[in-house]
Amino acid sequence: MDLHRYIGQRLTVLVDRPMGSRHPMHGFLYPLNYGHYPGEMAPDGEELDCYILGVFEPLDQFTGECIAILHRLDDEDDKLVLAPPGRNFTDDQILALTEFQEHWFTVKILRG
Repeated sequence: MDLHRYIGQRLTVLVDRPMGSRHPMHGFLYPLNYGHYPGEMAPDGEELDCYILGVFEPLDQFTGECIAILHRLDDEDDKLVLAPPGRNFTDDQILALTEFQEHWFTVKILRG
């Protein structure tokens, strides 16, 4: 699945794990908003997951720019990384902000 087409695109995502919520199976806390892009299926059979950076309140929905793809080298569940328009984050910042969940995987940040 080539997700590069989303880089730079404005997308609206639904947030199913708002900032401050807990993972339903593993119990860890979400320090940022996490959701999915409706209608786009990922290889894991679920809708494509998205991290939302740069927003500091729990959300139900978010419209922002896709700034990167978080590619898991040892799993098929890549993630889109979204931010408010005009905001950007370095690769190191993205890795630090998503570490709460991604530390179990080997990841690489992909850009346009």
